[in-house]
Amino acid sequence: MRPPVSQPRPQTASPRSEPSRSRAALRTAVVWDVLQDALDRRVKATGRQALDVLDTGGGSGNFAVPAARLGHRVTVVDPSPNALFALERRAAEADVADRVRGVQGDAHGLFDVAERGGYDVVLCHGVLEYVDDPAEGIRNVVDALRAEGVLSLLAAGLGGAVLARALAGHFTEARQALDDPDGRWGTGDPVPRRFTAEQLTGLVEAAGLRIGAVHGVRVFADLVPGVLVDTEPGAMEALLELEAAAAELAAFHSVATQLHVLGETQGTPEA
Repeated sequence: MRPPVSQPRPQTASPRSEPSRSRAALRTAVVWDVLQDALDRRVKATGRQALDVLDTGGGSGNFAVPAARLGHRVTVVDPSPNALFALERRAAEADVADRVRGVQGDAHGLFDVAERGGYDVVLCHGVLEYVDDPAEGIRNVVDALRAEGVLSLLAAGLGGAVLARALAGHFTEARQALDDPDGRWGTGDPVPRRFTAEQLTGLVEAAGLRIGAVHGVRVFADLVPGVLVDTEPGAMEALLELEAAAAELAAFHSVATQLHVLGETQGTPEA
């Protein structure tokens, strides 16, 4: 089920302004910049200005709507009707409703609502933490890619959770997360599963993709007091620049709140 074809319109905002450089951008800026670079490379490689993008677990469209504003056709698969309603409204407000399609579903039943082998880029953000079988979930999203395509995988990092619990003085919980097979700090932990960079890259490689890049996300943002970012002149931009500089350094992957892996099908040229 291919998304409806529409002609791309001129951009209505600067690409690098999506998502906007705000407090929320601390959670998305690094991933968006990497994703936009991947989209640009696929446009160049395919010779097509409009790509087919699948966003699994895409919710209200934090990445889908900005991608559509660049002219791409985006299908969002999410189990939440409320999130899909918010997506529809957000796409309409951004004047990209004709390029964004929301369908209810999940990673395990992906091909009930999406086309196998029909997408140039697949986003799997915040999904692996919640599926019963992460390996199966990865295989499904990889099977949605065309012969040459890119997977953007974002998942909770183990090290960031351990560090956060320790800095909050919850040392027993920090040790529990460190020792637990799923990286959980206790029964009250809202995240069912966390990963190391090695675990995520192993899953991606086992599904047949080449690792294009690994990034640490929210290395510092969740540790810096909000009052410093909100009140110090220039602090927000400086923190964003620090996050971007540290993201690719392996030394910081082990303490990142989230980990981002870019996987490429074997036929996809290197960047």
